[in-house]
Amino acid sequence: MKLHGVHVPHMKNTADCEGVKMTAPAVVTIPMAMHIGKPAKVIVKKGDTVKAGQLIGEADGFVSSNIHSSVSGTVQKVDEMVSSMGAKVPCVVIASDGKQELYEGIKAPDPADFESFIAAVKLSGVVGLGGAGFPSFVKLSVKDLSKIQHVVVNAAECEPYITSDTRTMMDKGEYVFKGIEIIKKYLLAKHFVIGIENNKKDAINKMKSLAEKTEGVEVHVLPAMYPQGGEKVLVYNTVKKVIPKGGLPLDVGVIVINVTTLAFIGEYFEKGIPLIEKCVTVDGSAVKEPKNIIAPIGTSIKDLVEAAGGLKSEPAKVLYGGPMMGIAVPSMDEPVLKNTNAVIIMDKKEAEQNKTTPCISCGACLNHCPFKLNPRDIARAYKLGDGEALKKLCVDLCMECGCCSFICPAKRPLVQTNKLAKIKLREYLAEQKAMKEKEGK
Repeated sequence: MKLHGVHVPHMKNTADCEGVKMTAPAVVTIPMAMHIGKPAKVIVKKGDTVKAGQLIGEADGFVSSNIHSSVSGTVQKVDEMVSSMGAKVPCVVIASDGKQELYEGIKAPDPADFESFIAAVKLSGVVGLGGAGFPSFVKLSVKDLSKIQHVVVNAAECEPYITSDTRTMMDKGEYVFKGIEIIKKYLLAKHFVIGIENNKKDAINKMKSLAEKTEGVEVHVLPAMYPQGGEKVLVYNTVKKVIPKGGLPLDVGVIVINVTTLAFIGEYFEKGIPLIEKCVTVDGSAVKEPKNIIAPIGTSIKDLVEAAGGLKSEPAKVLYGGPMMGIAVPSMDEPVLKNTNAVIIMDKKEAEQNKTTPCISCGACLNHCPFKLNPRDIARAYKLGDGEALKKLCVDLCMECGCCSFICPAKRPLVQTNKLAKIKLREYLAEQKAMKEKEGK
């Protein structure tokens, strides 16, 4: 089985820029939904004094995540905001006192067993820090530990611009391996594979030098081809396992964990400080001085950019994440989230959309899709409203990586059409289910 992809410009302008810790901003806005699953339940009120690392939002359900204050100060208000995904979510607005005093209850965890290890990870508020935002304690809550054959550490960082994971490996490499030792101890995992693209030579050398001192760790150097960091792609290219449609990595004996998530776990078990800050790559054609900035969670993009040296031109598009899978934000007031690994700010020229022309049936989208989907036929079926065809074309397998749109010579918005087609398929399947249930009565 050969997996496909595209060669994107690397543009790793900040790879050599060590993360710079910014001064706490005057105000932070902390959403209660920075993770996949149910928003956290707010447990503070207006006027409360809080300290950095203090719990302000409690996980409200199994798939949820704790949220902590990233600054010391006073709760200005408990409000609602529209998230980057368009949903209204609760948020806590905190006025910083500039002291960054840590909460007195912070202490390093010392788990006695697997259950208390999971409880500690849950308390930390850590989620997938590569962008997915899935609560880490849920991923690590494996019922049958004997199923785990491999732990694949995602250090591919295949999107253009983004280098925050690279800086994790360079600046906090020892914590990556401390995290590995912790996962070894509590999940009984024996084989770790760190997957890194070959355009990160310094990080590769750093990980290899540390791996030589740690039993059961292999550094797998991968070709720099997007989307190398996609979960299914990475699992196949590192341990040659094929995750089935609708399945999870654990179905083939694999756990995948982002390298920054792993480093956070290592550091948390040493210091006890929950997830309250994030290293964010700030780059793009409108940015004056591209940098990696360590920012309190809830910092506005405006304050983040100011800490990076400001803008050199008028921003035309602002993205959470990279240009391939990033999400455009409506305002520079949007906050840094737990899973914000980059903020890319484009000027008018870089953000300008190419003119779309008719499909020439060249097959480039099909030939470069990692899963060999056919975006051309999917677009046709979507236009016709043909749910059965969308089902046969397996549009639900699309991971929305954007390879099809990137490679299309006609510049058609194929990934956007795939997203809409997936919604259409869900509606079709729901209708089919309702019809069968009605016939069965």
